[in-house]
Amino acid sequence: MSSPEQLLPAFLEEIVGDRFGRYSKYIIQDRAIPDVRDGLKPVQRRILYAMYEAGNTPDKPYRKSAKTVGDVMGNYHPHGDSSIYEGMVRMAQPWKMAHTLVDGHGNWGSMDDDPAAAMRYTEARLSEIAMELLRDIEKRTVLFRDNFDNTTKEPSVLPSRFPNLLVNGVSGISSGFATEIPTHNLREVIDACTALIDNPDMPLEDLMNVVKGPDFPTGGIIMGEEGIREAYRTGKGRIYVRAKTSIEDMKGGRQQIVITEIPYQVVKSKLVTAMENIRLEKKVEGIAEVRDESGRNGLRIVIELKKEADASGILAYLLKKTDLQVTYNFNMVAIVNKTPMQLGIKQMLEAYIAHQKEIITLRTRYDLEKAEDRAHILEGLAKALNVLDEVIATIKASKNRQDAQNNLVARFGFTERQADAILVLQLYRLTNLEIHSIEKELKEVQKTIAYLRSILDSNKKLMGVIKDEMGDIRAKFGIDRRSELQGEVEELKVNLEVMVTPEDVLVTLTNEGYVKRTSLLSFNRSGGELESTGLKEKDYVRYVLEVNTIENLLIFTQKGLSFLLPVHQVPEYKWKDNGTAIVNVIPIAKDDRIVRVIPIKDFEDPQKSFVFVTRRGQVKRTELKEYYTNRSGGIVAIKLGEQDEVLTVRLSDNSKELLLVTKLGMSIRFREMEVNPMGRAAAGVRGIQLREDDEVVGAEWVDGEEGEVLVISELGYAKSSLLLDYPVQGRGGKGIITFEFKEGKRVRANGSELVKAFFVKHALQLSAVLKSGELVTFSSESAPIEERKSSGKQVVSVGKTDQVVAVVRRGIHS
Repeated sequence: MSSPEQLLPAFLEEIVGDRFGRYSKYIIQDRAIPDVRDGLKPVQRRILYAMYEAGNTPDKPYRKSAKTVGDVMGNYHPHGDSSIYEGMVRMAQPWKMAHTLVDGHGNWGSMDDDPAAAMRYTEARLSEIAMELLRDIEKRTVLFRDNFDNTTKEPSVLPSRFPNLLVNGVSGISSGFATEIPTHNLREVIDACTALIDNPDMPLEDLMNVVKGPDFPTGGIIMGEEGIREAYRTGKGRIYVRAKTSIEDMKGGRQQIVITEIPYQVVKSKLVTAMENIRLEKKVEGIAEVRDESGRNGLRIVIELKKEADASGILAYLLKKTDLQVTYNFNMVAIVNKTPMQLGIKQMLEAYIAHQKEIITLRTRYDLEKAEDRAHILEGLAKALNVLDEVIATIKASKNRQDAQNNLVARFGFTERQADAILVLQLYRLTNLEIHSIEKELKEVQKTIAYLRSILDSNKKLMGVIKDEMGDIRAKFGIDRRSELQGEVEELKVNLEVMVTPEDVLVTLTNEGYVKRTSLLSFNRSGGELESTGLKEKDYVRYVLEVNTIENLLIFTQKGLSFLLPVHQVPEYKWKDNGTAIVNVIPIAKDDRIVRVIPIKDFEDPQKSFVFVTRRGQVKRTELKEYYTNRSGGIVAIKLGEQDEVLTVRLSDNSKELLLVTKLGMSIRFREMEVNPMGRAAAGVRGIQLREDDEVVGAEWVDGEEGEVLVISELGYAKSSLLLDYPVQGRGGKGIITFEFKEGKRVRANGSELVKAFFVKHALQLSAVLKSGELVTFSSESAPIEERKSSGKQVVSVGKTDQVVAVVRRGIHS
């Protein structure tokens, strides 16, 4: 080592913090965020100034873009040529800028996100309105600073004779800050500036009568007046931008949806692809073809529909599921005095007006200085022409130019500047006509001086100049509003019939949790027998539901959760297939189990409630509408106590009675209305008072006096008793006995606990599930009708080591 290294200890966080702080400051101030005064990022400002300096103006021929990029990179912007060219391309694209600042010639990209041709192929020049951003820059109106290598000067801001920040908008992301300012209508923004000059205390409401909202170059419909008001007040707000669409009638009774304007910043080709994918994947029934017919006459996307398709329903679906409608989030951040600030529209306009006041003041001073200098020379010339012969004699007697200048100053009292002007005076100016023109010009210059001084002396007059000059720009470049404004945000409701073809189907759920949806055609082709359905070994069907594809299934579990599953989302299988595990369709936990599946057509039916019964005898009633959800996961359906679980759930019209049967042979019958409606997450009330080792095994809804109550024990003993034998009691009591268990050496045991209870009005086909996995089918008719407290008859043969663990109803469930 030639010399010892000087190492200073430092903390990493301090070093990183310092370096990142400097980097952040640079990219906020000098890259991504625009200046509030001219609405330009540094790269845009440098491109425009470089083109102006190079004489690349609207009155000259187009010039290769590569030359402009080279000038910008070499003189002002020491970064990659791609970043400069990208900035230039954006300023030339009429679907991104309300008024393009670069007049491009050649391929400058498209709304389909096609890139512009390479800069060696494209040509450009400043647009006419861009000249208004640069107007008066040579009159010392803005501060110039050294460029990156101190070889030339560049403007720190442009004069910006129209409010470019709001007119052309901006989008950018820097470290810790982002900005999103939409484009606005030039006429409206200039009118707002004029109104604010006339009344600086103008409230936002009045300002919004002038600037009604953004105006996107791609048109569309803007919804959300409240979002606009919030954004104009705080700088942050949300609006919805919707494509302009119409439904046209075609030959043969068919219709088509025609799109003529799409939301700002939406890529047309991606939008068309998204709609075509919806057609191919048949997410919506009724789309025949999607075509992009855009051309010289403007944007036009056609969605041709099949006969009898619901055009407005399909349009609503497309608006909801594609970028035909998007949200636009205002985040109006700009650099104010080298600091990023979130601004409302009034603050932005005030900052712009202050900038224009400074520009006009500096320009007027510059013009006054020039006019006073010219007046001074003209005064000298006029004075010299009055004593012309003496002046000529003095000049002739002088030795040289410098001596002549000194003699004129000494003899006639001219200033050096006047003496110099006299010496360079051309002889033809001594004619009588020219003498008069000098005097005339002097009078005009003196008038100009008086006018310029009056501007500087009167704030009102200065503001009048700003208003007049902006008015000229408004008249020359103003265009009609392109985006339509709609105060209210229209809620999009998509009918399920649009997405799904209504079809009656069978949904089956087995004990082991296999689910499938089967068309009635497949069911009938397989013989139309419920027994022929596909099952795994030792599995059995718990539910067969005849439903429609536009209905929903509410699935309730032991642990008190409910899942909403649209029927059309149940995977479709043939009748003889096993189906798929329910966990592939809904996220049910491994240790949970389905206790009830209920089809629902309308969640808004106020007459309907869900009634829950738990193993520990709790009963709860909750209105149907509380169970509607958009979530794919489960929601809490009932609050359960420790060691408790849901036994069953029933959709009820609240007019019936509830019969609960317990494992140890007790029963109670009470009116549903005794259970008051509660919230979805409530725990319910006591339905029956249980012994410590007892639990509810059956819950049936009964009404009237007809029918029987069938109970069955674990040893296959069953009996039916008339419903008349079960009087209506008050909720929460111990109940009455419904089965007599026999035990002893001389008596054949009929069981020690009940497994299930059924309310029977018509003969039921039942299947007893044995512990061994065997399924034994029997009819409710085989159970004898006996007194309530009786021992029953064996209807299911059970081996010595076997027992009945469950009994399920066969057939299609309601």
